[in-house]
Amino acid sequence: MILADKIIELRKRQGMSQEELAEKLGVSRQSVSKWEGAQSTPDLNRILQLAEIFGVSTDTLLKDTEELSVSTAPVSESAETEPPLRKVSMEEVNGFLAANEKHSVFISVGVFLCIICLTPLIVLDNLTSVGDAIGVPLMFLIVAAAVTLFIITSQRMKRYEYLEKEGIDTEYGISGMVTEKKSKFEPKYTMSIVIGVILFILAVVPTIIIETIYGENKYTEALEPTLLFVFVAIGVAVITRSSIIMDGYKKLLEEDAFTREKKSRSHKPNPAFIIYWCVVTALFIAVSFLTNRWDLTWLIWVIAGILTPVVLILFPNKKS
Repeated sequence: MILADKIIELRKRQGMSQEELAEKLGVSRQSVSKWEGAQSTPDLNRILQLAEIFGVSTDTLLKDTEELSVSTAPVSESAETEPPLRKVSMEEVNGFLAANEKHSVFISVGVFLCIICLTPLIVLDNLTSVGDAIGVPLMFLIVAAAVTLFIITSQRMKRYEYLEKEGIDTEYGISGMVTEKKSKFEPKYTMSIVIGVILFILAVVPTIIIETIYGENKYTEALEPTLLFVFVAIGVAVITRSSIIMDGYKKLLEEDAFTREKKSRSHKPNPAFIIYWCVVTALFIAVSFLTNRWDLTWLIWVIAGILTPVVLILFPNKKS
């Protein structure tokens, strides 16, 4: 076993991400990534630090003939009962990345459809006398299409659920390859967040402009909320797609929410979180239709988002 593989294995046994190990060593995450990808070698001082952090000898790290035993690195008391790491091949990783790319598209389109599902009803209700008769069925058809997308893509991704629940041991070279892809994607990810937030902020601008120029009439009352929903839907879809792709890289690297420690926790959804957003959705729909102030009721989503951390603190999910 070469040094690169030993660093990967020992880091994962400790339940550390590349960022956490880099912080302990006082180096950049890119440096750790290069070591694990066998693109460079740590200097002597870093070797000594690595040996101290992992609780092994420098011979264990440096000698290619030296293999890591199960008890080489100190682990938590619960490690004895932990299941063995799942081996993941390069072929499987490439398959997951391709599937995750498609998954991100399906989910983002589904989210977009869910957000704009009310727009046909709003438009038809303002411009025709049969708005409810046609608009309501259209709304349910759009929701059904979104749910279909969610179900199809969820079934396709079932084979990769272990990445969220089990510790993994990737083949040599995979960590470096995934890290490189993640680094290249990070600027796009940041830009997508920026674009999404800008669209949220600008969502109300068309409403203000239209009302200022044309005043209130049946056409503006139909157009204003429609544009508002479209802007928000595009913003959410853009952020959703890039977030799913980024999470895919983090699953393979076992970073952030996908570290060994966090995988060992319960994966059951928080009931309070689900109930909270159901109530927020019902409140938004009820207030919007009762007041017909779609230009203002969108703020309910903003306020709900701000209050989400409070809900999670007051009603934390129980660990298994």
